Amino acid sequence: MDRLRVLTDPDDLPALDPDHLSRTPASALGLSHRPPRILLLYGSLRQRSYSRLCVEEAARLLKFMGCDIRIFDPSDLPLPGSPGDEDHPAVKELREHAFWSEGMVWCSPERHGQVSGLMKLQIDHLPLSIGGVRPTQGRTLAVMQVSGGSQSFNAVNTLRLLGRWMRMITIPNQSSVAKAYQEFDDSGRMRPSSYYDRIVDVMEELVRFTVLTRPYAAELVDRYSERKSAAATIDVDRRGKGTPLAV
Repeated sequence: MDRLRVLTDPDDLPALDPDHLSRTPASALGLSHRPPRILLLYGSLRQRSYSRLCVEEAARLLKFMGCDIRIFDPSDLPLPGSPGDEDHPAVKELREHAFWSEGMVWCSPERHGQVSGLMKLQIDHLPLSIGGVRPTQGRTLAVMQVSGGSQSFNAVNTLRLLGRWMRMITIPNQSSVAKAYQEFDDSGRMRPSSYYDRIVDVMEELVRFTVLTRPYAAELVDRYSERKSAAATIDVDRRGKGTPLAV
């Protein structure tokens, strides 16, 4: 587990007005017996990667709201299908973090109207099933993108499609930061803006959806076709006892 980025200044939120953000945004949704576990992925290896800087801002906000966060460093991931890729330590570690997580944040730069190759590379290393266990199914997902030009939603739309394909619960809100190079100071911290406020909104919503759905994640994605394929039957309580539905 040596490919996690260390979050600098984890408690420093200069662009946030803490009077308007609860540290327990999901408290009204029921018991939260432990911190939500969130894995964050970014899509660029540039020294000043704006997708990574956005992910770090998101991680600080999630930490403020009581989450357990991990930021994966994808710098040495091999290409899918290359010799030995399944046994590569980076691939194994990424999958371990995916199993650990209850929710994810994906942030990609928009390149040629799409997600970056690095963003897709990480998702491609997360199969739908490993040894009968699914590393993404039923987990919540928040999607974000950064652009060098005017605001666009091509990357987040693709991330939504990928999240649906990975059988994740993608939250309604999303973030798209236009002209990202203007939104960060020299130290890599995001300036106060409506773009920053939207990231706060998205993370707040992610926490709520994660706390709301995680007790029922397995039930929400339980499928007839998979039970049929595995010759598994449902129990009596779920099958019912012949009581007609109320109409």
